[in-house]
Amino acid sequence: MRLLLSVVVLAVSTAVATAAPRGSIDEFIDAEMPASGAPGMAYAVVTDGELTESGARGVMRAGTDETVTPDSPFGIGSISKSFTALAVMQLAEAGDVELDAGVGSYLDALAETPAGEPTVRELLSHTSGFSTLQGNTSRGASTGSLEAAVAALVDVEPAYAPGTVWEYSNTNYQVLGSLIEEVSGSDYQSYVTEYILEPVGMDHSFVADGEVHEEMATGHVPWFWTKGPLAEGPTDVVTAPQGGIVASASDVAAYLVVMMNGEDDVLSAEGKAEMLRPASDVSPFYGLGWYVDTADGTAGHTGAIPGVETQATMRPAGGDAVVVLVNGGSGVGFGETVQLRYGITALALGLDYAGEGSRWSQKALFLGLALLPVVYLLSMAWAWWHRAEIRAKAGVAGLFSLWFPLLTTAVAAWVLLFLVPGWMGAPLSTVWVFQPDMALVMTASAVGGVAWAVFRLVVAYTGRSTSRGPSTVAAG
Repeated sequence: MRLLLSVVVLAVSTAVATAAPRGSIDEFIDAEMPASGAPGMAYAVVTDGELTESGARGVMRAGTDETVTPDSPFGIGSISKSFTALAVMQLAEAGDVELDAGVGSYLDALAETPAGEPTVRELLSHTSGFSTLQGNTSRGASTGSLEAAVAALVDVEPAYAPGTVWEYSNTNYQVLGSLIEEVSGSDYQSYVTEYILEPVGMDHSFVADGEVHEEMATGHVPWFWTKGPLAEGPTDVVTAPQGGIVASASDVAAYLVVMMNGEDDVLSAEGKAEMLRPASDVSPFYGLGWYVDTADGTAGHTGAIPGVETQATMRPAGGDAVVVLVNGGSGVGFGETVQLRYGITALALGLDYAGEGSRWSQKALFLGLALLPVVYLLSMAWAWWHRAEIRAKAGVAGLFSLWFPLLTTAVAAWVLLFLVPGWMGAPLSTVWVFQPDMALVMTASAVGGVAWAVFRLVVAYTGRSTSRGPSTVAAG
């Protein structure tokens, strides 16, 4: 259940341990990439403000021979939030947006609504009150319109009072994307392209525009110890502000250089510095579009879209940075990409990182859920084989043994299908998109349990003798 990994993790430097990976980055990739199951990956390293190393491995799509290069475009997921934040900061420095004004004052659709109360700064720093679950719930996506998706928030109240709780939410950045469109008079894609991608020189990058882009690295989602390629489909304009930038490793490195250069260019040096420091006491480890770690002076962001996981980490004081893009989504305990990404980052920045360990508990969870439907099927066969005993149950104890399993399996189904996804911060439909194997075993276990309990009841009540003889009275 690594779906929210990119949400809750800070820059890789927070994973301090007793030893760091040894050897070169290429040696580490050769040793670690097979365990990740990723078909391809690319990375780039910045040292003292200059691109000093880049590389790639594998293919753009499993089963093909098109190799990944440092210039191959990947969907970078939530690293995109920093681009949205940068665009908002540009509008603020131009005097068109006040960071401490309620967003409803800029978006007519949200004016005088609870969703319009959070300030622009609170949206940028994930202190708006919108929850992770709210952010992972689709609204208006069928229209293909960012404006419609944000307008659908008119009846949605943030889960918490604005400014009181930090909780990561994609909703914040959808609203900010709509803000950019309203204030600039340009669509989000055009604005980011003109004022960020082109000035930075990101020639192999673009913004999700609703079209199919065959040049993109294909995402591969986990499927029982393997990874399956996703079908080609159009990019999504609705999620563009929260995760729809498509960029190469070399282009993201160039972007990180600009963020760290201390110069007035796409934004003032002070504006960049503000983005890279804690936004408030409520947000001590997140700035404006970036996670921050004041203990070791790093800032960064992870990203995840279906079948792709990414990571960008900076140490602005030294002008050092690294970006890692992987076209494989993590499974649960099996085929995870986190150690690949973190290991490369640790080597590039000289950070301590001892790896993720065996992940035995996650593997056991997945295996247990995968085996549970089989256990239920075997239990059904056992129930049929012993149907005479089941049909003989009577009295209070007999009724309890027949009906109580239905209650327990129904509760277990509710936990698996609703409660656990809620804890994860995403509805089950989103789990299906990112981790279809995990969603399948959760669903099969939930349905299988209830089916077994119902089957026992059907067996018990459809083959009983209708006689009232002594043998019936004595049963149970």
